[in-house]
Amino acid sequence: MIFDEAGAQGFLYVREVGGTDEVAVEADAPVILASVVKVIVAVAFARAVVAGELDPAEVVTVPPRYQVGGAGTAGCSGPVTMTLGDLALFMLTMSDNAATDVIFERVGHPAVNAVVEDLGLHDTQVRGDIESVLLSIVTDLALPEATDVDDRIAEADPAAVWALSCIDPARTNASTARDIGTLLEAIWTDRAAPPQACALVRSWMSQAFTTHGLAAAFPDGVKVAAKTGTLPAIRNEAGVVTYPDGRSYVVAAFTRAHTLTDRQPAIDVAIGATARAAVDHLRAHLTLDPSHPDRSTHLTP
Repeated sequence: MIFDEAGAQGFLYVREVGGTDEVAVEADAPVILASVVKVIVAVAFARAVVAGELDPAEVVTVPPRYQVGGAGTAGCSGPVTMTLGDLALFMLTMSDNAATDVIFERVGHPAVNAVVEDLGLHDTQVRGDIESVLLSIVTDLALPEATDVDDRIAEADPAAVWALSCIDPARTNASTARDIGTLLEAIWTDRAAPPQACALVRSWMSQAFTTHGLAAAFPDGVKVAAKTGTLPAIRNEAGVVTYPDGRSYVVAAFTRAHTLTDRQPAIDVAIGATARAAVDHLRAHLTLDPSHPDRSTHLTP
């Protein structure tokens, strides 16, 4: 109901870390990852760092081909030189697309896919980096180049935008809310990679700049580590909220708006509201009856 009122189809998976209780809303339906894919890339990078295959202190220059607009180094007009570790930080804190593609290239697609395979994310497909997504838009809309893509989308025929391959889970980076919840829990329980590597990813996610959505839905004292993802009609957020009592909850919220309006504050609020309602439900359920044999709840917000 909450997602419907906000003008979107919603997909939600919430689970207490280390527990069996969960709240699921269309959690096994295919969803568009958008920038949530960067969490998978981050795990692959952290694995390589801990294994000694990549040095986070190595200084690299972001190639101009990746600087086509957006946050961080992606929006810079001149050469940007940074360490790989700082690029990974930018990738998760400000969703820097150029930083992501530098990391993706250095790690390699097989290593990214290995994270998916090792964690049994059977409904997750990482088909390419962020550049591949942008180039798909360029191709689909017959644009002359991969610059000012957001402006070109806003000017395009709505029918052409709805037909973009980047918002079709069969043709782009896709997953399910449940798979992403599984990924997050593996990161928070040191099963996604060696403990030092998982700690790196948790640290990067905890520094995210986003203050709407999940962060706005929980009170002071509750820590939120999350990653957002947006594309035309797509607004996502996936993360972990940790209460002062030490109990943590993975939240994977994906939405598909009914319109192509760029700003969708009602959907941002709905993501936070449904997550908060689900976490409140799980906390109350476990407190009232921690030995209940059926801890799976399917809601229809």
